[in-house]
Amino acid sequence: MGVVAKRSSMTFFSDGASHYSHRVRIVLAEKGVTVDVIDVDADHKPEDLADLNPYNSLPTLVDRDLVLYEANVMMEYLDERFPHPPLLPVYPVARAESRLYMYRIERDWCRLADLILTSDDDDKVAAAQQELSDSLIATAPIFAEKDFFMSEEFTLVDCCIAPILWRLPQLGIDLPEQQAAPMLEYMERLFEREGFQESLSETEREMRI
Repeated sequence: MGVVAKRSSMTFFSDGASHYSHRVRIVLAEKGVTVDVIDVDADHKPEDLADLNPYNSLPTLVDRDLVLYEANVMMEYLDERFPHPPLLPVYPVARAESRLYMYRIERDWCRLADLILTSDDDDKVAAAQQELSDSLIATAPIFAEKDFFMSEEFTLVDCCIAPILWRLPQLGIDLPEQQAAPMLEYMERLFEREGFQESLSETEREMRI
């Protein structure tokens, strides 16, 4: 009973449209963590969020006295707090490589996705769409080698990639079947996972109706 009480003491303030919130929800679902997910409208945040988080930003994870407000920090905390199944490799070199992949996804793909979703400049959006599409196609062959990104096991890196790939229709990107076949197959594997399906907000489900 004590374990259940501990596990359900967690609250996650989530933006149902944000890929940063989504990546943490995937980790929570993959770990089977009992959590109170509060779906927050990014334009009308609850007052208590500002009291908890000095940046008043989303996502925010509250675990008893601990408050976290950076998505990757949350993901690594959850992986350490709930070690099964592990979502980072055991060995330091492999862990560092995974963190570097996550950093590169942030710098390369997340940056472009954010620009596409927020910019009012049509030329900048079109250029970002082309750059993101080209980058995904160029990366596609990597996904032919293993079931997941550079790994036989599902990891935090996949948790970062999945929300971007799920949003491709919203981002205006349609990957060509021939050139991107390994990535499209990878997407199918990801999207069929029970944890991924459980992670989806109502807003995200509507992105692919």
